[in-house]
Formats: sequence, structure tokens, C-alpha cells
Amino acid sequence: MTTIKDIAEKAGVAKSTVSRYLNNGYISEEKRKKIDQIIAETGYRPNTFARSLKAQDTKLLGVIIPRLNSPSTNDVLKGIDTTARENGYQMLITNSDQSDERELENIEMLVKQKVAGMILFARKITPQLQAVLAEVPMPVLLLGQQLAGIHSIVHEDYQAGKTMAEYAVSAGHRRYLFVGVSENDYAVGVLRKKGFLDVLAQTPNVKVDFIETSFSRRETYQKALVFLKDQSATYIACATDNIAVAVLKAAHELGYQVPQDFSLNGFGGYDSTDYVYPTITTTQYPYVQLGIDAVLTIQKLTQGEEVPEVIELPNRLVVKQSTAKLDKQE
Repeated sequence: MTTIKDIAEKAGVAKSTVSRYLNNGYISEEKRKKIDQIIAETGYRPNTFARSLKAQDTKLLGVIIPRLNSPSTNDVLKGIDTTARENGYQMLITNSDQSDERELENIEMLVKQKVAGMILFARKITPQLQAVLAEVPMPVLLLGQQLAGIHSIVHEDYQAGKTMAEYAVSAGHRRYLFVGVSENDYAVGVLRKKGFLDVLAQTPNVKVDFIETSFSRRETYQKALVFLKDQSATYIACATDNIAVAVLKAAHELGYQVPQDFSLNGFGGYDSTDYVYPTITTTQYPYVQLGIDAVLTIQKLTQGEEVPEVIELPNRLVVKQSTAKLDKQE
């Protein structure tokens, strides 16, 4: 089945240009004739998404978040809200509650609401999501994950993992436990871990074990009460700050002292890492800036401007009380 994306590629134009064509918006006569030709050759017929969208600047941005209880999401929303208002946009926020089905329903609803553009906090890229995004007639911006053909803003997660591991190795640690999440989440579940492990793979006499958990502090806490009893690592790396906070709580209840018994780190730079004892070493991500950049990028896309398909935002290591240098390497 021919899609808007296919038409855009064959015509050598942006998907947003095809959307304007389908909805009687302004495009150059040259591009209009080219799209006319491609549509005639392919027999393309607009789907229900395209038919529901009229050519107009609604000044309404659709935002799809994965869950309500995420500190990082809240910080990104701060940046989105402030920048959207400054540029005359209103936000329509929908929550998918970590459900793939609800995520697809939210996309359909935002299309029917005729939003000018859509910002999607992507948990994972499923085949169903990929197929639906190919048909969405307005610009879409993914945050946190990448998909070929769709614009996205991501964090340098691989570099974050690498930097954290280099710090841990320089502190003399050789026995590690990595507490991660499912690889369905490519950014957190794959890239952070890969960056960390690639450094360890180049370090002699290293032993590393893995535990998979979820983003839930409660679930991680319950698991940590079990796996900490048998752990021999001098360094525990957690894929997120929430996971690190849960592990720290379990460690306190089991009588461990951090960092005397083992060092501990998270990723994200959440405020919560400053309000526990010891404070937790982490990687600071620019979440508010991500929200600012998201609005400015989607605005350019709605105006037909060219922007890089993938924008990466840097992060920085923040060393706190939960990690320490070993007196001697083990």
C-alpha cells in the first residue's frame, strides 16, 4: 500500500509538503505537478488520517507521554509548555500509560483534533507504531528514540554509559552488577548498557553480572531485596536514577553501607538523587532543554523548514557520595 511517505520519497519532497498538497495548502507549482504525477502513477488514495486534516495552522501541539509519574517527562513538559506559549501554541497532552494500544489511539485522536504537529515521547518502536506514523499527515517528532524517516531528538545514551564506566574503572572497580531494563527500550535498555559494557570489555580482569528489572521503583526494590543478598560486586550501575534509589533503599534495609560495601550510580540527573543518603552519582540529562528544542523543531517542521532528522543532546557526569575509589584494585 502506497503511503504519504512513499509519495514524498518518489517526488523528492518532505512528507509535510505532501500533506499540504492533500489539504489544498500552498506549495510551488513545480512540486504540485510532480506530486500529481506520482499520485497518478501509484493510484494513491488518501487514508482517513489525511481526509480528516484541513490545511490550517491550528497552533495546537499534540503531546503523547508514556506515563504520568516520570520526573524526566515532567521536566521535558516544562520546557515544552514554556516554549509553546512563547510561540503562540497550546498543548494537548495525552497519556498512554505505557500501553501500546493506548499510544496508537492517542495518535489517532490527535490527528482528528487537527493538531499542527505531534510530539511523541517514544518508549519503544513497534511495527504497529511504525506503520501508523508513516500515515500521519502532520509533522511528528519523536523524543528519546529513533526511527528512520521520522524526525527525532535523542540523548547521547551510549556516551553516557561509556563515561560512567570510564569513571568506575578509573576508581579501581573490577566487579560489577548492571541493573537494567528490557531492550525493547532501545535508548535506556540497549545504548546505556552497551556504552558501559564496551568500556569494561577493554578493561582486564573485569567481572560483570546483569539483572533486568522495570522502570518501577517498587518492583526494583522488591527484586533488590533478593539479589543484593548474593551480590559480590563492588560497583552497581543502575540504568535510571529511580532504579538506583530503589536499590539504595533495599541496601539500607539489608544493612549494607554505600559506598563502603559497594558503589552505586544511576542515570538521568533526577532531583531525587540529591534527597537520599548518600546522594547518588548520576549522569545529568538536559530534560528541560529537550522540551524547548522539541517545540522549536516541530515549529520549523510545520513551516516546511529543513531540520536534521536526528538531533542529539549531550549529558554530563555528576559524581556524588554514592561512589568511591577502592583503596586497592580487586
